[in-house]
Amino acid sequence: MPKLNKSLFILSLAFSISITAQTKKSGPIITAYGNVFEVKNPDFKVDTTKEYKAVFEIMNSPGEHHKINPTIETAARFLNMHAQSGVPAAQLKFALVIHGNASKDIISNEAYQKRYGTHNPNHGLITALLNAGGKIVFCGQSSVARGIPKNDLMNGVQLSLSAMTALIHLQDKKYRLIKF
Repeated sequence: MPKLNKSLFILSLAFSISITAQTKKSGPIITAYGNVFEVKNPDFKVDTTKEYKAVFEIMNSPGEHHKINPTIETAARFLNMHAQSGVPAAQLKFALVIHGNASKDIISNEAYQKRYGTHNPNHGLITALLNAGGKIVFCGQSSVARGIPKNDLMNGVQLSLSAMTALIHLQDKKYRLIKF
């Protein structure tokens, strides 16, 4: 391919990619988090009459204390993508069971500041998920093992005997386990 034709080909390819590239969109349930792509005409259709009940097991967290936990943001993506696809918010039920390294992500700004010298970057996300009707359950075993007392948790976070107990209980209530 001559040099000029190759350059034009690369330029036209870059142009066509930029035209067809999509950007992620947030909302309508969680507007500051949980951006998702629109998928047009999927073969596996979304049932907009179904009640979706998901429990997210969250045990990993970024090592940096100033970064949002992307596995927690998965719950916001779950809500937004289904709502954007026509599932009413009332039909979207969800819970997060937090344990392990993610334990730090659900403590109050004050407790986070004392431990890590900065505000909890997950505070806004956790607040938005709670305000959207989510349940956030913290493993009592992680609480004791990591020295995180109940009074250091963000308002609305519930303490369980263990993550295992919470996961069994929620799955008995027909919540489907989502684990990344």
